[in-house]
Amino acid sequence: MEFFSDGMHVRLQNRMHDAYYLHADEDGEHVSLSPRRASLNTAWRVHCVRQGGGGGGDGYVLLHSAAYGRYLALSPEQVSLVYAGYTAVQAAYDAPEQGDVLWEAVRVADEADDVLMLHISNRLLRAAPWNPVLPSRVYVDMANAGTMMHWVVEPIPLRQAPPVLPGPTELPRGVVLQRTIIYMRANNQGTFDPLDRKMYAFYGRSLFHLTGDLANQLRENFHQIMLCVRAGSQGRLTPLVIDLPADEQPMEIVVFTTGSQAALTLQHPDVDAT
Repeated sequence: MEFFSDGMHVRLQNRMHDAYYLHADEDGEHVSLSPRRASLNTAWRVHCVRQGGGGGGDGYVLLHSAAYGRYLALSPEQVSLVYAGYTAVQAAYDAPEQGDVLWEAVRVADEADDVLMLHISNRLLRAAPWNPVLPSRVYVDMANAGTMMHWVVEPIPLRQAPPVLPGPTELPRGVVLQRTIIYMRANNQGTFDPLDRKMYAFYGRSLFHLTGDLANQLRENFHQIMLCVRAGSQGRLTPLVIDLPADEQPMEIVVFTTGSQAALTLQHPDVDAT
């Protein structure tokens, strides 16, 4: 795959809205454009797959957020009754044959650095027309939208060491978020049994509080565990290093031992690199 290699981290910069990047929104559902280049929410990790018979099949690019682990996907619902496009969303990857997360990168003629992100439905990822008042959503559409459909793939180097985790945070007064946390313990080689799982109700968004909760549940030291999220049974593990999305969707967490062989293989994009 010419523009993407499996496991690399990238940003997708929109050619029309030059200083804006594909962004996994904090609500855990929507995708927008953002100028926050140094944010983990504008970093995506490449997951290459092949589908089809005969041991070969067609190659597809999947992108999962380096912030929350969820995959760039096509919503099943149209944006509106008058607009035939569909919204780009963040979704779990739960089945090998799941089509809403499958993309291909197609070179734009005469533009060496630009690609079209072609969904398996034969629609293209595109920026919405600019509106300073409304949220800048991202659509998937068949109609030609010119350079709003052109994306520049920007590789992100890796950090030499994991980032420092955020301190404890609280929700604004009057806001309540409750989600189910499903957690599994990995051994030092990173192996875990997906059927050996436990769950509990977690309140809030704080990664610090979640780490403390799981340390207590597992009777381990707070500083000796690190958490990864898995967005669906086919999703790849993503290290959690920022607070959780502002939604109430269940989250699957795999707990690693800090400094273990498996933990040292986890990759962190250096979003601050120039």
